[in-house]
Amino acid sequence: MNPAVQPSRTSILAALDRVKDPKTGQGLSAAGLVQGLVIGEGKVGFMIEVAAAEAAQYAPVREAAERALLAIGGVLKAQVVLTTAAAPAHAHSHAPAASRPKRGGASVAHDPGADTTKMPPAERLEHVHHVIAVASGKGGVGKSTVSVNLACGLARLGLRVGLLDADIYGPSAPNMMGLDEQPVFIDGKLNPLQAWGVKVMSMGFVIEEGAPMIWRGPMASSALRQMIQEVRWGTESEPLDVLVVDLPPGTGDVHLTLVQKLAVDGVVIVSTPQEIALIDARRASAMFQRMNPPVRILGVIENMAWFADPATGAKIPIFGEGGARTEAQRLGAPFLGEVPIDMALRQGADEGRPLTATAPDSPSALVFMEIARRLRDGL
Repeated sequence: MNPAVQPSRTSILAALDRVKDPKTGQGLSAAGLVQGLVIGEGKVGFMIEVAAAEAAQYAPVREAAERALLAIGGVLKAQVVLTTAAAPAHAHSHAPAASRPKRGGASVAHDPGADTTKMPPAERLEHVHHVIAVASGKGGVGKSTVSVNLACGLARLGLRVGLLDADIYGPSAPNMMGLDEQPVFIDGKLNPLQAWGVKVMSMGFVIEEGAPMIWRGPMASSALRQMIQEVRWGTESEPLDVLVVDLPPGTGDVHLTLVQKLAVDGVVIVSTPQEIALIDARRASAMFQRMNPPVRILGVIENMAWFADPATGAKIPIFGEGGARTEAQRLGAPFLGEVPIDMALRQGADEGRPLTATAPDSPSALVFMEIARRLRDGL
């Protein structure tokens, strides 16, 4: 088959309609079970979302759907994600102060499903000792670059490390880690891919590069739940020491799902020095502190802190200076370090060669290595 041929949506849906929904007897497409369909050159993926009690019943359906896709000319890889719908929240609670009108102004109605004070106990991942989330609140501050280089730094310190790319809508770990394969199920569990001594799982392994993820919040949350619960991160003989979770920007569905489903040991906040980024970093910090129980803030990292004048080597703080350090003091959290604007750091991310793994003695990598040591010692 020619991998350059992109199958048509019509042929894909027709093939999936030949796989029957065990409840209605209709084809999967006609029954509305084909969700988030992504079509690329040689790749097709979608989700089947069912009630938790029906998961076992639909496991053979998922396998049949993948076989049906692989039988289509031009399809070399097929990924069907079977996930369970979250139960609707019925509990009502009083609106928190943040959602009440301020001085007669407008307010947003409180969503009982987002009540962080009545969360069920989160579960520890099997054979995973510690989980560290990396958050920013604002996009574009280099959070994924920090996550990748921290994971590689922890691995260089001799730890068994995993990296979960939880940025469902903008996954970047495959490119940054130089991975262009697809994880496979073995004995009912997804086996993460490995690069630079780190186990990696990302939605980017499933979708075509550049393809939009046109998913509603519940679907994104379901995808994250599967990446949390159905991945074999470690074993009894070789447990994972640390799982680094790269979160998307904001304070929404994916963040709540992570904390509700996964016991997180702490969160690292990433910000650039300017106030506009710090505002969103404060929102992210406040969200984790309002969880029940609160998630510990492990520290704050100031990214893009400065760049060196090529002629003199003097530090030029083009985005301001010291903002993240001041924010760490306000939070009562450690200030973990300043990462400069570094062309080598950017180039390593673009080429799938993380600087901390490939040039550990470079100035930026040394900063990440020191942050990794501090995080390791603080767990």
